[in-house]
Amino acid sequence: MTYDIAKLPLETLIGPVARATELLARLDERLFRSPIREGWIERQNFADATAALWLEGELVHLEDLVLHDAHMDVRAPTHELTRAHAVLRARRQIISRAPDWALSREGLRQLTGRGAAEPAEGGREGEGSFVPALGADEPIDTDEPDPLAQELAAIDAVLERSTKVLEGGTAAARKEAAPKADRPALVYDLDWDEDVRLAEWQGVLGETRQLPVILRAAVLFDTWSSIDVLQHASWLGPLLVSALLRQEGLAGCHLASLHLGAKNIPRERRRARNRDDRLLACIDAVQEAALAGLKEHDRLVLAKSQMERRLRERRVSSKLPGLAELVMSRPLVSTGMIQDRLKVSKQGALNLVSELGLREMTGRGRFRAWGVI
Repeated sequence: MTYDIAKLPLETLIGPVARATELLARLDERLFRSPIREGWIERQNFADATAALWLEGELVHLEDLVLHDAHMDVRAPTHELTRAHAVLRARRQIISRAPDWALSREGLRQLTGRGAAEPAEGGREGEGSFVPALGADEPIDTDEPDPLAQELAAIDAVLERSTKVLEGGTAAARKEAAPKADRPALVYDLDWDEDVRLAEWQGVLGETRQLPVILRAAVLFDTWSSIDVLQHASWLGPLLVSALLRQEGLAGCHLASLHLGAKNIPRERRRARNRDDRLLACIDAVQEAALAGLKEHDRLVLAKSQMERRLRERRVSSKLPGLAELVMSRPLVSTGMIQDRLKVSKQGALNLVSELGLREMTGRGRFRAWGVI
């Protein structure tokens, strides 16, 4: 086990834990009755995805991610943009499922693209040993394999992966095409046993049940970073911690944007040698995420009220309400996105933008995008 729970400095941590708990609960309560909750969640998904890459030293522009998600790229997508979109799809998948799905056996299997932990009696998260699950793309060994059966199994595997991607998930690893032993040493550390590391993280998940939710989340957040569970998906750890906060009911109406909160914490604190300093930084990251969420919610509520004034006494057939709904659900919108959603011409889209009073976000001549003030 990475942490000695009995030696946690509770007298130092309990104050920040209480403040972060209060702010996160306040945000969740506000979202519970908010008319803009869905749009706020979608905007947070985009912001957290770009922040996840920022923490890894990669810059992904928000407008590029929005256009890539709408299949309207202005240029060929970069590797960083593709990874940011993977974070976005994972967040959507987690928030669309049951609160306890992400930390379940099936949830971990799909999110990591690997086998998931075999639950112990009662099926509680964090308990049991981690064993690889038999994927749908793994043929059954027989004395006389049937070539036709293997071909059909391969086709079924492709269809299953395609379905998962279309539903917003990530495709499972193709084990027969790229087995662990055949991974290129230039890309993978062959001594990096992700199964064992994930099992160790799940052990901490099970042994921290008695801690307050925020403190438990901070311990798991720091444990994931310390263990380096996955070689090429370090962003998944904060998403699983956010799923824990949602599962425990503290953030039941949303998925906390921990990447966005950690972005406001200096790297010296996030990577401090002292474990207690790192835990305080993780707790502050939760608090910063809640504060940013509250400010964004208040800003969107004000913007919605301003747009509603412009929608008064409009005809029933007016396209303005549809544009208002679109712009509330995206950090920015382009002319092509408006045309595709509202089925209007390019000039009609520009006229709607001017009527609604949106702010031009890019400052470019050839490509323009708008957002709420």
